[in-house]
This record gives sequence, structure tokens and C-alpha cells, in this order.
Amino acid sequence: MPLLTPAGTLNPRKVAMTSNRNQEAEDQALRDFLAHQRGVVLSIVAELDEDSWHRPVVPSGWTVAGLVEHLGGAEWHWFQGVVTGKRPEPPPGDEDLTPYDPTAAFVCDEPSADIIEFYREQCASSDAVLAVTPLSARPRGRHGVPGEAEPPDVRWVVLHMIEETARHAGHADLLREAADGTVGE
Repeated sequence: MPLLTPAGTLNPRKVAMTSNRNQEAEDQALRDFLAHQRGVVLSIVAELDEDSWHRPVVPSGWTVAGLVEHLGGAEWHWFQGVVTGKRPEPPPGDEDLTPYDPTAAFVCDEPSADIIEFYREQCASSDAVLAVTPLSARPRGRHGVPGEAEPPDVRWVVLHMIEETARHAGHADLLREAADGTVGE
């Protein structure tokens, strides 16, 4: 479809397809999908008893507590670390933490209320970053995994977090079902 009509005026359908409004709607849809997946995770673990949060029920040893804590850490890493370039500061007494091991089981000894609060805080911080950062912007930080390409823009980070959160929502659903028989979405 040509940009100009035969009369030499702008073709409104062509202009609308390339307008910022269309991109803004798409970007909002991505933010909405991410928010939905976060809500799914929280709904899956809602009202799960404390013992079930910490009891491994799958051969990998993952726990609901570890999975939700991991998602909070992923929110921090991708939005604070990669998008804004912020460097992590270990909590007092945790300066000697071992580096992240993607093959290790996700476990966490913190109480469920603290884990949920941490996850919600990280999601809110991520949303604050997204509120002031165009999805077309280049990240200021680095993912830093040798052999892996760095994200080209913030949109890639949002898409990755939708994928990561949805994937782990499925894991959480299975962990929840194994723990007490409750089936999610």
C-alpha cells in the first residue's frame, strides 16, 4: 500500500500503521502480559501452607519458596541490573555468597510472607523502570553470560521476562498440585 494516494495526499491507513500510537499499544500489551503472568504466579501460591512452600516435591529439589524467590531475583537482574545498569549490593553478612548456579535447585528458607513481599517489591521496581524507559531503548547494563548475546533493547528484556515468568508459573502450578492437589489456571 503506497504512503501517498493517487491524489498526492497521505494514505491514513499507511500512516496509522507506522504511528507511535500503534507501537505504544503494542508496548502496553507486553507490559500487560508480564503483569498477568506475575499475577498468575501469585495466585498459584496463594493460601499455600508454610510447610508446602519449603518442601521439595519434584526430583530436582525445587520448592515453591525457591521458585518465587528466583523470580524476584530475575526481576531485579533484568530490570535493575541489565536495563538500568545498577550493580547488586549483597545484603549485610552475605558478601561471600556463591555465584548463581542455573543448575542448582531453587530453594529458599525465608518465610513465605517475606518471599511474596520481596517478589512484589521487585515487580514494582521493574514497573517503575518500565514507566520511564521506552521499550526501544538499549539496556545500560549487561546480562554478562559468556557466549550469550546481550539484549538489543528493553523490549527483548520484557519478552524474556514474560517467557521466564510464564515458564516458572507452569513449574509453580505443578509444585502446587504435587504439594496439596490444588490445580491452577
